[in-house]
Amino acid sequence: MKTKMYINNEKLLAGITMKDAGEPEYNNMALHACEVPSHVIDNRKKLATSLKCELDNFVCSNQTHSSNFHHVTLGDKGRGSKRMDDAIADTDALYTYEPNLLLCSFSADCVPVIFHNEVTGLIGVIHSGWQGTVKEISLKVFEHLIQVEKCSPSDIYIQIGAALSQEKFEVDEDVYVKFKQLGYADDFIYFNEQTHKYHIDNQQTVKKQCELAGIPRNQIKIDQTCTYFSPDGFSYRQDKKSGRHLNFIMKKGNYPLEK
Repeated sequence: MKTKMYINNEKLLAGITMKDAGEPEYNNMALHACEVPSHVIDNRKKLATSLKCELDNFVCSNQTHSSNFHHVTLGDKGRGSKRMDDAIADTDALYTYEPNLLLCSFSADCVPVIFHNEVTGLIGVIHSGWQGTVKEISLKVFEHLIQVEKCSPSDIYIQIGAALSQEKFEVDEDVYVKFKQLGYADDFIYFNEQTHKYHIDNQQTVKKQCELAGIPRNQIKIDQTCTYFSPDGFSYRQDKKSGRHLNFIMKKGNYPLEK
């Protein structure tokens, strides 16, 4: 099973599953975009084993390209792990202070954001497709964490995961206007005179939103893997029907809770 680990130390593990021809449905991890649900469950079980946790520790949401987020508690353990009807509804970002819960988001071209707070032990995931980006989901999540959860932005570290590259994210004027109206995305947009399409760097726009929330630039990393170009990437734009990567983070049980 192909998995790219972004963090794996005594405190945390975080990463993204990749497309793998050797696994059922190419290692698809999403129940909402599969051919046979049992294939996805088998893939998730294999991931759980590789991460030394249980499938019942997964926490998943039904993503709707919203700007909604959810504070995960122990009562949410296992939600969405084996079926869709008990997943956290209408939510595109999750965060928690609890250890041994694997927070999950699903993507195929959309921008995944994985983050943790070095001091409080807070962890989280965000799913930011272009609709989530123009709704400023990342900015809203981090403003909430700073204002309500009293996180210091200087303690937050962010990994922006594999996503559709600017070269392949071409859009018409209606989407361009939405990004233009943000007021800070101009540097991440160019116009192709031949195709009359706009090309947008969604990863850089999301990074800018994190910076606007106060996160230091040098604490934000970007995985440059393009889900369209990479043979290991699921790309909805390329295939029109595709599986999904699972982006995840978990705080290990021996990571002391300081909040």
